Amino acid sequence: MSVHRGKVRKLGISIVTEILYLRAQSKLVFTLTTFYMIIGVPKEIKNNENRVALTPAGTQELTRRGHTVHIQTKAGEGSGFSDEEYVRAGGKILATAAEVFQVAEMIMKVKEPIEQEYSLIRKDQLVFTYFHFASYEPLAHAMIKTGAVCLAYETVERVDGSLPLLVPMSEVAGRMAIQEGAKYLEKPLKGRGILLGGVPGVMPAKVLILGGGVVGTNAAKIAAGMGADVIIADLNINRLRYLDDVMPKNVHTMVSSDYVLRDLVKTHDLIVGAVLVPGAKAPKLITRDMLATMRPGTVLVDVAVDQGGCIETCKPTTHENPTYIIDDVVHYCVANMPGAVPYTSTLALTNATLPFAIKLASQGWKKACQESMELRKGLNVVQGKVVYKAVADAFNLGYTDVKEVIG
Repeated sequence: MSVHRGKVRKLGISIVTEILYLRAQSKLVFTLTTFYMIIGVPKEIKNNENRVALTPAGTQELTRRGHTVHIQTKAGEGSGFSDEEYVRAGGKILATAAEVFQVAEMIMKVKEPIEQEYSLIRKDQLVFTYFHFASYEPLAHAMIKTGAVCLAYETVERVDGSLPLLVPMSEVAGRMAIQEGAKYLEKPLKGRGILLGGVPGVMPAKVLILGGGVVGTNAAKIAAGMGADVIIADLNINRLRYLDDVMPKNVHTMVSSDYVLRDLVKTHDLIVGAVLVPGAKAPKLITRDMLATMRPGTVLVDVAVDQGGCIETCKPTTHENPTYIIDDVVHYCVANMPGAVPYTSTLALTNATLPFAIKLASQGWKKACQESMELRKGLNVVQGKVVYKAVADAFNLGYTDVKEVIG
C-alpha cells in the first residue's frame, strides 16, 4: 500500500489530502481530507470589553491540530493572558487588527464587529462571534455587504433547544445582574437604599425576575443566596414547576402576564429582564407607563439588551456609564455585562466555543455546517444572504433557506 500526498490552496483554505491506493488492484480505498485553517483573534475594542475570544489553552488545542493562530498583540491582556503565553501555546502575535483580519480565514471574536471593523472583514471570511443581529439593523446590512460568512454564537442550537454558546455568558450575566442590581439599590447611586438580604427585624428586598431560563435561574440563585425575596415570572408552566422544585424557599414562581406584571412592579425593588427569543428581538414586557407605578429608586437590570431589551425604556449603556434614570427609576442596561469579569468570562466562553471552533477549522465551515445541525443554526448571514429567519423578519430583509447555501 502506498501513500500519495498533495497540498492545494482553494477558497482561502489550506487542504491536505492523503489518498491511499491498493497497488495490486489499482483501486481507491479511501480519501482523508483535513483542513488546515488560519485563525485570527483580534483585540476587542468595544467600550470596556476586556474579554478575548480564545485562551492560550484554546490556542494550543488548535495549533497542535495543525492550524495557525494569529493573536493581535495584547488581545488577552484584559483577561490576564500575556502575549508570551500565547506564543508558548503555539500562537503568532501580530501588531494590528488589520493584519489579523487580512491573514485569517476564520475570525474569532467575543462581541459583534463595530463600525471601524466593518471594512476589515473580507468576502468569504468566516466570522465566529456573538452578533445579536436582530437588535441592530446597521450591523446586519454591513455584514451582508461584506459577503462574509457570519456564524453567531447565540444561535448555535442543540436538538433539545438549548444554546450551548450562549449558556456560559448567560450564567455570568444572570449572576452579575444581581451583583450590580444590589449595588445600584444603594442610596448614593440613586437606588432605594435597601439591603438585598435585609437584617433581623427588617424585611429583605423584593426581586422580580422576568424569565426562567439560564439568565433568570442564575439571577434567582444569587438573589436567593443573598437573602432576598424572589419571584420568577415565566410563561412555561413546566419550567416553573421545575424551578419550584429546585429553588430554595425564598424563591417563588408565577405565570407571567401583563396583568400580573403591572401589579408586581409596584412592590418590587429590583427587576431583572431575562427574556430570550433566540436570534430575535426580545418582547417588551415592562412598558413606559409602568415606570410611573414603581417606587422611586427601583432598579431595572435588562440583561436582554443585546436583543433589543425587554424593558421599553431600555437603551444600551456601557461599563463606563452604566445607568440612567427615568421617572426616578434606575436603569442598568450594559450590553456586555460579562466583560466586567473577563477572566471568568473568557475561560467560560472558550470552554464552550472551542469544540465548535475545532470542527469549523478542521472541516471548513460548509462541511461542518452540513454535518452539524447545531452549527447550521448558527449561520445568520452567508455571502450576502440572510439565512436566519428571525433576522430577516426583524428588518424585512430577503430570506434564503440555509440549505441553499451549504448544499
